[in-house]
Amino acid sequence: MPYKNSLPVDCLIEYSRQKIELGSKSFAAAAKLLPQEIRRSTYMLYSWCRHCDDVMDGQDLGYRDIATTAPTGTEARHLVESLENKTKLACQGHANEQAFQALAVVTDMHCIPERYPLDLIMGLRMDAEDYRYLTINDTLKYCYHVAGVVGVMMGIVMGIKDRSVLHRACDLGIGFQLTNIARDIIQDYNLNRIYIPRTWLEEVGLDPESMTEVHNRKALVKVAGRLLETSELYYDSAYYGLSHLPFRSAWAIGTALKIYHAIGLEVSRRGARAWDTRSSTSNITKLSCMIRSLTLIARSRNLSKKQKSSDRDSLWTMS
Repeated sequence: MPYKNSLPVDCLIEYSRQKIELGSKSFAAAAKLLPQEIRRSTYMLYSWCRHCDDVMDGQDLGYRDIATTAPTGTEARHLVESLENKTKLACQGHANEQAFQALAVVTDMHCIPERYPLDLIMGLRMDAEDYRYLTINDTLKYCYHVAGVVGVMMGIVMGIKDRSVLHRACDLGIGFQLTNIARDIIQDYNLNRIYIPRTWLEEVGLDPESMTEVHNRKALVKVAGRLLETSELYYDSAYYGLSHLPFRSAWAIGTALKIYHAIGLEVSRRGARAWDTRSSTSNITKLSCMIRSLTLIARSRNLSKKQKSSDRDSLWTMS
């Protein structure tokens, strides 16, 4: 094994399991449906993603201590350089920190090309360099780097080799991120990050400097709605890939899709109060999503008998 001087894999799995259960209840719920080996790899991949996000956001498991702030400027650029170097070394089998040891195990076990973890680091670099999102294509580029590529890596972990199906996995990740952006507009704004296309803000008369003020909530609801409408297109595209997954993997992914769709519906339902507290799903809703995803899988399998996933183009084509 190339991951020398690492903790035993079982220890890394347990470390990673705790990370996902504390850091993302939505993904943790869906991951429980996966076959054991895939679930373990999912935990380890998540722990690396979570670690990288937390480093760049100045957070721990997505939460910030009141005394800390997100790194900016030179500090942020140095941090992303460090993450990139550690990621490259992990993909070559050398890692000291647990999150990178977990990445080393997953990339080696599933032959994940180095370009994909580095694509995620590029998304973090966009944050570090205060990338400006002028059009929806700019926003979608960011969504690919921080989430779409995670979908691709998850597809590889699940044994998918068909590139057209990996495109569907990519679309799902992009849909998730668009939902996240709509849900977290004000939280991101407080980190000095605006992922909404500037052209969309202009169309509803919003100034980026004052867009989150209470009197602008009605206009903010409109742009959040557009983000959620766009996410629906990506969810629809991802749906065509479900039939290519083994049943338990399809069930987990279908559940995750339903949960994130439910989060988007909650943001829409709340309207101007969408950002008073963070929109999430209850345990009952998650259970409902698990059950309803079975119908989604059945429909996708029936559809696949009539139409191959490649017959309908995915929305995001990886280079």
